[in-house]
Amino acid sequence: MAELLNQQEIDQLLNKVSTGEAEENVSTPEYEVTPFDFRLPNRISKIQLRTLRNLHESFAESFASFLVSKLQSIVSINVTSIDQIYYSEYLLSVSNPACLFIFGIENYDVKGILEFSNDFALTLVDRLLGGNGTGTKQTKVITPIEQKVLSSIVERVMIDLKKGWQIISNFDFQVERFESDIDFAQITSQSESVLLISFEIIIGENTYLMNLCFSTYAFDSIISKLSSQSFSSIRPVKYNGTTAEEILKNQLYNTLVPVIVEFGRTKISVNEMIELEIGDILKLENKVNDPQIIKVGSKPMFMGKVGKVNKNKAVKIINEINSEDNLIR
Repeated sequence: MAELLNQQEIDQLLNKVSTGEAEENVSTPEYEVTPFDFRLPNRISKIQLRTLRNLHESFAESFASFLVSKLQSIVSINVTSIDQIYYSEYLLSVSNPACLFIFGIENYDVKGILEFSNDFALTLVDRLLGGNGTGTKQTKVITPIEQKVLSSIVERVMIDLKKGWQIISNFDFQVERFESDIDFAQITSQSESVLLISFEIIIGENTYLMNLCFSTYAFDSIISKLSSQSFSSIRPVKYNGTTAEEILKNQLYNTLVPVIVEFGRTKISVNEMIELEIGDILKLENKVNDPQIIKVGSKPMFMGKVGKVNKNKAVKIINEINSEDNLIR
């Protein structure tokens, strides 16, 4: 049975309410209310979004390395956000005119938009044509000539996307067309959800934006591959069935190293070197029949004999040089 308050207790309670003392004792709920939009189904789970973030962080690293070599400047790219939103919301966020490249995944009904901010696109054009990236332009419209200059950058984005997505499957990303008006870049209906991945590109002291927008209505076949695997256990398709040790060994075995054959040595004075002319003969310290030193990199490794194989100059390894006492085994 509930406890009844007497008149004195009621008066005290009303007095506290009138003076504001009762508000201090009001308890706040320990949980947070999270808004949920039932019209926007989350086709991609949080775990899958985390995997996709890792994919595109790898893509950003590869693309940044390309821009460093292309622009001869310090470049860093960061994934700022990855969200599922309405396509209508994305349309409102795009400026007009814009720099949009529509692309698709071959053999999949998945369309996407690669969006460069106008400032980033014009900076790329200026630097690729020999400028310092500080040029100004009255209009932000990307001309056909500027589109052609940007095409090499966009093709590289497609290549790096393919590399990043190889941990899921071997997808081919193909550019279809350029659009300057978002209204003509229709990749899905406005009521459908899209996956929006935003990047922050830092070139020197300037910051630019780049977005990747994927239609998610046809993403189910790709998402199913994500749901059956964890990012930590995925490796590129071409490496399936092999161990990490085998991969490292194959990479090591295919590494190219310089091999140098030393035919002989001699010493001359600086004066003799200055007086050298075409046709002069230098007398070497070793004889014609002596074995030659074979270096791998800068380290002497073998002794060999010079000859010919199928009319090509060659050297035959006859001994290995002992690295400890420099004697021939």
